Amino acid sequence: MVVRMRSTKSHRNNRRSHDALSFPSVTMDKNTNVPHLRHRASLVTGEYRGRTVIDLQAKLEKKAKKQKQARSEGR
Repeated sequence: MVVRMRSTKSHRNNRRSHDALSFPSVTMDKNTNVPHLRHRASLVTGEYRGRTVIDLQAKLEKKAKKQKQARSEGR
């Protein structure tokens, strides 16, 4: 089967002109100088716009408890 209406290279390239990837915007935290993505909480400090939004200590404790429980069930 033959393509009836073949798209030219210029038409194809015009369509693809908006497909270019851009680098993510990275900013430095003012207090700790840790890089993080814009409009997202820092994964190191758990803060966003000066407020703590992720309790990293509780997150680590929960992970440790889960690992301990997995080890005890495995034995």
